[in-house]
Amino acid sequence: MIEELLVREFLVRTSHKPRPLPAGRWAMTQRWNDLLFAHWTIPAVLLEPLLPEWLEPDTFQGSAWLGAVPFWLDRIKVRGVPTIPGVRNFPDLNFRTYVRDRLTGTPGVYCFSIDSSNLVTVAAAHAVYKLPYRLAEMHMEPRGEREFAFYSRRRFVRRAVIFKARYRGLGPTAKTAEIRPGSFEFFFSERHCVFSANRTGEPIRAALHHVSWPLEEAEAEIERNDLAAAVGIALPKIDPVLHYARRMAVYIWPAELVRPALAARPVTVAATPMG
Repeated sequence: MIEELLVREFLVRTSHKPRPLPAGRWAMTQRWNDLLFAHWTIPAVLLEPLLPEWLEPDTFQGSAWLGAVPFWLDRIKVRGVPTIPGVRNFPDLNFRTYVRDRLTGTPGVYCFSIDSSNLVTVAAAHAVYKLPYRLAEMHMEPRGEREFAFYSRRRFVRRAVIFKARYRGLGPTAKTAEIRPGSFEFFFSERHCVFSANRTGEPIRAALHHVSWPLEEAEAEIERNDLAAAVGIALPKIDPVLHYARRMAVYIWPAELVRPALAARPVTVAATPMG
């Protein structure tokens, strides 16, 4: 039933936007809800030492970008596995940047940290995708129409790592109604893999598949943000660029080694994974 709902939600025509479809079969589906995208610029030269040597910062208008993204997940389905008790819905927070791997030039996302209140998710993500998940005390509360209060405090750390914000979506505008190549919205949202490294340090990536993000303008009051300092980054003292997204169904593929020979195959019709 969950899979049928996800597939129905994902049936959106994309024939006018050819996009690569990963080879093989998806491993997991999720729905991401009520996301805030808060982005800050940073000189790429300052970011390079913090990345694995096989990744390079991807830039927009000459700058690299850091993003804090709080949201909540539901409709979580692992292929071939019954519904997992305790994994129904929960908040999540990732601190990311945008990169290209030096082996293939593929654009993607690199996460410096991902905080979650769900112990099962933290353990599984470490084991399967080698992502930098951290267990945290987290709360996300609706405060009005498209308005939310979000709080995260990382557990089992010597120095407190807290993210506290209140944010609201302001509705779509002409700028966000259609995400065009060359825009900042296209730069950060059209990312179809997440990079990490396996236990031996080899580069791996997990492919993602989804339709274009339904972005909106947003407002936010970020009361505290320790995410950057926790990885040795000083955020610039400027207001972040803000966006909001209501929800998105996402398909996730198994992690694979990053090799120059690997290439996605183009799809020019409605791209909906069917099993």
